Amino acid sequence: MLKGRNVLVTGGTGSIGSEIVRQVLKQEPNVVRVYSRDESKQFDLQHELASYGLTVRYLVGDVRDFERLRFAMDGIDVVFHASALKHVPSCEFNPFEAVKTNIIGTQNVIQASLDCGVERVIGVSTDKAVSPSNTMGATKLLAEKLLSSANLYKGNRRTVFSCVRFGNVMGSRGSVLPLFVDHVLQHKDLPVTDLEMKRFMMSITDAVKLVLQAGEIAEGGETFILQMPVIRVVDLAMQTIAILSEEFGLPGVSTSVVGIRRGEKLNEVLIGDEELSRAYRLNDMYVIKPEWKADSYGWENFAHRPESSWSRLYDTASAPVATPEEVAALIAPVVERILAEKGVFVPGVKDRVYVS
Repeated sequence: MLKGRNVLVTGGTGSIGSEIVRQVLKQEPNVVRVYSRDESKQFDLQHELASYGLTVRYLVGDVRDFERLRFAMDGIDVVFHASALKHVPSCEFNPFEAVKTNIIGTQNVIQASLDCGVERVIGVSTDKAVSPSNTMGATKLLAEKLLSSANLYKGNRRTVFSCVRFGNVMGSRGSVLPLFVDHVLQHKDLPVTDLEMKRFMMSITDAVKLVLQAGEIAEGGETFILQMPVIRVVDLAMQTIAILSEEFGLPGVSTSVVGIRRGEKLNEVLIGDEELSRAYRLNDMYVIKPEWKADSYGWENFAHRPESSWSRLYDTASAPVATPEEVAALIAPVVERILAEKGVFVPGVKDRVYVS
């Protein structure tokens, strides 16, 4: 899909955005524009991707700034919109900042895409947008609604807008796994909010795979969701300790319950009640048809129609929970990558599976 095309990635230096850039480059695009407001992260990414030369362009800008975004999008074919304020406590204490980035910024992406004749826009969303209990989730819900409804008022423009919805992405900046690794290395107990807290978890690679697949098959207005394992946060903590404690000789490190933070849920939902009548299973993903096109949706771009409709709530409270062995196998390669980023190289960490 992307060979010879012009691609823009908003939030292109973040954990998801930068991996989108890496994966897009493998498809031999004409150009990839990395749009973000963090020049330091752009500097780091520029050194990492130096071999690609002028195929990658680094544009300092914010999605809140429509005029800057409009210039950055000139001549672009495909947009991956990964820019967001995503941390629940931060958005709770700075709610209108979340509105300006997640809502107004998304509308700016939509309008600039329409003005520039972009072919496809894929927005990155979160499970917290389903029945939101916090500011971040509420702003991402509205961002999803904005992207879907943009298909209704675009007139005869060619632009297609769709979303992907993630759970927690293991190893991304600000996520819990790097925090757990830091605490183990510092001989500190690992903070667990609640012993029964469960989360959908996926790797950065799987998350980006879903984004690119959605970009290829989207017809407009869908929400794409990858099947993800459900992990107890306390199991995540215990397996991090088990994987690292033998190598670093850290006796006595355990977990401590610190309580749920402001705005957090005990369980998360990926497909809500009101979406079940429009949800379908397709191989390892789910597709929620747009509400405004549910009866006439044709699956034209899909290799085959989905296997079946999905008729039950998809949430962490009812979905099967990963065993400790499965958790260890999932996080071991991520832990190795986190260590490598810290300059700590331990052969074979990714192959270790421990169950305490």
